[in-house]
Formats: sequence, structure tokens, C-alpha cells
Amino acid sequence: MVSHEIGQWCVYPNFDEMVKYTGVLKPKNFEIFRDFLEANHMGDQAHDFFIASGKLQALCYKEEIESALRTPGFGGFQLLDLHDFPGQGTALVGVLDPFWDEKGYISAAEFSRFCNSTVPLAHLEKRTWRTGETLRAAIQIAHFGATPLIDATIDWALLIDAGKEIAAGVLATSTIPVSSQEIVGTIECSLAGAQPARKYTLVVGVAATDGVRYENDWDIWVFADDLALPTPAGVTVTSEIEEALREVAMGGNVLLLLDPTQVKTTSQLGFSSVFWNTAWTRNQAPHTLGILCDPAHPLFADFPTEFHSNWQWWELIHGAAALQLDHLPPALRPLVQPIDTWFEARRLGLIFEARVGAGSLLVASMDLQSELEQRLVARQLRASVLGYMQSNAFRPAHAVTPEAIRQLAKVA
Repeated sequence: MVSHEIGQWCVYPNFDEMVKYTGVLKPKNFEIFRDFLEANHMGDQAHDFFIASGKLQALCYKEEIESALRTPGFGGFQLLDLHDFPGQGTALVGVLDPFWDEKGYISAAEFSRFCNSTVPLAHLEKRTWRTGETLRAAIQIAHFGATPLIDATIDWALLIDAGKEIAAGVLATSTIPVSSQEIVGTIECSLAGAQPARKYTLVVGVAATDGVRYENDWDIWVFADDLALPTPAGVTVTSEIEEALREVAMGGNVLLLLDPTQVKTTSQLGFSSVFWNTAWTRNQAPHTLGILCDPAHPLFADFPTEFHSNWQWWELIHGAAALQLDHLPPALRPLVQPIDTWFEARRLGLIFEARVGAGSLLVASMDLQSELEQRLVARQLRASVLGYMQSNAFRPAHAVTPEAIRQLAKVA
């Protein structure tokens, strides 16, 4: 069995490629999408949306392809294309642009780590771990090369900070036949010495006696076994808008944790990117292409993140709701910003801050309060948010009215 057109994960339009259309075809579709974005006061974010959504697109393709390769007896997979398909509503499903050029968020070498004749695979139970746990993963080699891998050596390493090795090991040498998808061994690694609230990378390599080596890698996150979350001094935490507005009116600092089910929104979130395009799928959800944030912002001082979606955000995005911020001041930018479909270009947020009256308000529309002992990512982000709000760095730049905050929720 060979799969047909798997993936079809979208990326945001790259308006910089419009200049490449020097023949009879013109990128009129991109002109429309660019105008939508500019009309909604986000034109200067176009390139950031493109790169951040591209990182998520690559992550989705990696998972999709590895899922196929992990399936015993699976004969192969077929992608719609490696490059974008500008037709049929604009299907930006390629890691290359329509001119077969790299887009800048994944290289051929990076793509070939998980899409190749030989691919190391790790069966990970999860992506987030506690320091008291032992990381375990069954290792599989999907080998569809021309000849067997004779006396293949399989090694692994757990890395931090751009290549610093904190643990490593070697599995037993074996010969891997052609068309093999066998489990070749299991790795174990205690996380007791790992620094908490950090991202690590598991790298698995296989090398044959001819010197050819194949590698693949997976990000994981390690969090503390226990993390105290005391009542923050000087910060009111509430889920009620009117209580929040009363506190800020008196000059207080307030964390408003809106119930996602009560958020007024027309853009449905998903961890994965848009499939094909929302115009030709009758507005099929999800409508978003990942998130954009600034990891250098003090809000994330104690929370590990890049500027784009990665697997640690899965727990936070599932069940969350996209705040619609079109009615807020155009200069106000959310601290965590979902990227809306290019057909709508709505201004969305998951976390934003503002001055309201005499006080300061931070609003979040993801669950940062339930089952925190089991939801390690949510617990860590809550701690980081409260640490930021208790610091001198918490000084929202933009003022909004109480009525604008009320408009975030559905009418009762």
C-alpha cells in the first residue's frame, strides 16, 4: 500500500516571492492576501508569519512522513508536491516555492533527515518529561536503500544548547536488510540530572561499514517533578471579566484567565497548520497556521520556546480559543499570536497585555489553571507569566477600555 497526497500542510504566503513572476502569470492572489493583512494592521508581520508557519509546516510533514515510515508493511508515501500549488484557491503546501527554490525555513539537508532511503526513527511515548523519569524510546530503522546495511552501528545522544552532549550510548551492531522496518533496540536515559524547563534534542544515527551515515532528531522538554505555585503577591488571578475590571480600576495588576468556551471567536485553533486551504474546504478547521511569539520577551523568562509552534505548545493550544483583537488599538500586539488563514487575516491572540484604567491587565485564553500537576507545560507557563507580572518589566504600553475587554467574551 502506498499513501496518496499525505500532509498538505500549509504555510503563510511569502509576499517576497511576488517579484519572481516576470512572465505572463501574475501573483494577483498574493496581492489580495497582502492587502487583507495590511488592512488589518499586520502588514509588517508578513515575513514573520511566513517563517513561523513554515517551521510548523515542516514539523507536521516530519511527523506525517515518520508515521508512514514507522508503519510495518507500508510500501511508501506520495506527497502532493514539494512545491506550492498556486491554483485551486491557493494551496501553499510546499516546502519549496512554485519556482522550486528553498523558502528559508527548512533546508534539503534538514528535510532528508526524516525523508530518505534510510531513516532512523524513535518511538517516543511523549515529548514532555519530568526530571524524575527515565526517557525510553524504541529505535527503528526504516531502510529502503539498494543494498543491506552491513554491520550497522546505531548510536544516540541527548543534547542541549546547540550540541552539548549530556548523555549518549550505542546499540548492538547489526545488519539491516533492504525493506526493513524492524525495531533494532531500546534506549534509556535517566533525566535526574537534566536542568528543568529546558528543551533537549534526541539524536539517533546509523552508520554502515561503507562510511555512509544517516541521522534523525526529535525535540523533547524536561520539567521539574514539583513546582510550587504560591499565590502571587500583588497580582490578582481571576476568570471573571467584571472582577478583573474592578481590580484594574483600583490600580491593580490582574491576570485574567478567560474560559476558552466563553471566548467570542470565529477562528478555530488547531495545533497543526491549515490543510490544503480554507477556501476549498468550506472553511474546514483549523483556521490557523501556528503561533508567533518573541522568546526574548520576559514573559518567557522561565518557559522554553522558540518564536514558532513546537510540540510543547500542543498541551496549551488544544482546547484554547483565539481571542479576536480587531477592535483593540492597531499597535497592540499579542504576546502569543495565532496566525490566521490568509483569506481572513484576523488579528488574533492567546495572551496579550494592556493598561486598563489605573491598572495593568494580562489576558490569556488558554487553560493555565486545571490539573497543573499533570499538565507540566501549562504549570510552567503559568509560573513564568506570574513571575513576569510580579516584575518591573510588566508595564503594558497600550491602553484599552473596559468595554473592549468585555467584547472578548460571548454575550451571556
